[in-house]
Amino acid sequence: MTREEKEEALRLLTEEQLPIVTAASDLYKTATQAVPGDGNADAEVMFIGEAPGQREDEIGKPFVGAAGQFLNQLLESIGLQREDVYIANCIKHRPPGNRDPLPQEIAAYGPWLQGQIDIIDPKLIVTLGRFSMEFVLGPGFSISKIHGQPKRRNGRVVMPMYHPAAALYSGNLRPVLAADFQKIPKVIEIIKNPLKKETTEELEEKIESQQRLL
Repeated sequence: MTREEKEEALRLLTEEQLPIVTAASDLYKTATQAVPGDGNADAEVMFIGEAPGQREDEIGKPFVGAAGQFLNQLLESIGLQREDVYIANCIKHRPPGNRDPLPQEIAAYGPWLQGQIDIIDPKLIVTLGRFSMEFVLGPGFSISKIHGQPKRRNGRVVMPMYHPAAALYSGNLRPVLAADFQKIPKVIEIIKNPLKKETTEELEEKIESQQRLL
């Protein structure tokens, strides 16, 4: 699909899913508006966070608060702008008081997010925080152990990372997240190489070896 076709498909997906999620979950009752996602519908990199916060709920776009400003800085550090990537959340309505999303809420909004992934068809998915990591990779992973490590899941390359908000609250995570972001261009370069399909282990080893050369 062209970018224009993907944009239209995303719009239709929102129209389709909005009444479904409002019937399955009460989150919309305390939210100002839905926050579907924002960015380049034909992006190579898709970032997935947790849920909208207060500023996102007010403006209608993901990652526009303090964590969003940090995300912008991280993108700029690897030569990207928000317009180059697509950003979405597991949950499309703000949970009351910014509480963690509940499992049944993630399940209710899951088809919406999966539909976005299918339409955008990114080369790389970067999950921000444990909720999106578990949505894409499944349970059983610890973000402290696998952050910055590319994984293959259902034919896609996924790189789990800490949520920018966590790095704001815990300063020692800032350099960790910044270092993980520096791997993104290398991962994209490897994915684009059609000569060989690496296994997950080979992909991780190749990226790690290239990082040691930097």
